[in-house]
Amino acid sequence: MDIWLFLLFLAATFAAGATGAMFPPGKWYEALEKPSWTPPNWMFPVAWTTLYLLMSFAGARVAGEAGAGFAMGFWALQIALNTLWTPVFFGLRRLKQAVPIMGALWIAVAGSMITHWMVDTWAGLAFVPYLAWVTVAGALNISVAQRNPDVAPVALQDQP
Repeated sequence: MDIWLFLLFLAATFAAGATGAMFPPGKWYEALEKPSWTPPNWMFPVAWTTLYLLMSFAGARVAGEAGAGFAMGFWALQIALNTLWTPVFFGLRRLKQAVPIMGALWIAVAGSMITHWMVDTWAGLAFVPYLAWVTVAGALNISVAQRNPDVAPVALQDQP
């Protein structure tokens, strides 16, 4: 594995993760009704840091390998959807609209796991925890949206 490729993928994942700093959960999220199985708040940054390291590892292992085109395509799709979900859910507070993004993210992560695995077993295995986490996050998104149907989304400013 090339360290420079790893650092490039790491930069991409942490750029995606920057949306968490730009759109922090805040007091409105704390006030939402959530299921009893919601992970504790401290777990989210720990999980995402670990997952970003694993994604970077996987991307660096397959980048440039023969037959890695689909793997790289799925890698790019999952990080784009990962980046999109946070501003929709936390930034705009559009809980229901975040659900299909999470569904698409789940598909992209599953596709990443399969296509990376086809090129390199370790790279495919690196996506297994991510798929598990996105499964829980998707269920949590659905549950929170159902339990809090009256959450007012943030209004978008009218364009002149």
